Amino acid sequence: MSTVNKNKYISVMYKLYTNAPGESPELVEETADGEPFIFVSALGMTLDAFESQIVPLNAGDAFNFTLAPADAYGEYEASGRQAVPRNIFEINGKLDSRFIYEGAVVPLGSPDGARFNGTIVEIGKETVTVDINHPLAGKSLNFVGKVLESREATNDEVRDALNQITGQGGCGGCGGCGGGSCDGCGSKGEGCGGCR
Repeated sequence: MSTVNKNKYISVMYKLYTNAPGESPELVEETADGEPFIFVSALGMTLDAFESQIVPLNAGDAFNFTLAPADAYGEYEASGRQAVPRNIFEINGKLDSRFIYEGAVVPLGSPDGARFNGTIVEIGKETVTVDINHPLAGKSLNFVGKVLESREATNDEVRDALNQITGQGGCGGCGGCGGGSCDGCGSKGEGCGGCR
């Protein structure tokens, strides 16, 4: 019987550093004491390349690996930065500055119904420039940390993880995916979770 596709319950503590060409490494995410990143493997909850590095490890193992942009959030695409009509973001002719400001991450949709997030880069009189590249696009991701727990997941843990992914079970205590809403990634920020 093959164990390749078995679901594992994994808990890790880590620091995530980014590195882009010509830049110094920068700490962009860190699990808080007592709040490890927890996921169930083989469900698409994390980046595939992150998971492939972590799954073979045992509780107590330390790790330090780097994912190239192609294995993480892809290369930065200049075409992902677009100016769109300002009125898309207006209600009764005005922007709500609580939600629409430079640096804000906003939910967007394509004409075919696809949903994705974009970062507001600039607000002009007629247009708003939005960047739909992932904030970590074009950067190598260096994960340094330790596996706290790694074991076969129970049926209840698999079910709960699937509910989290589909939005049927609430956040599951993941901490908010970058301080906003939880889309099931299981992490604070956007490092190794499924915030694709």
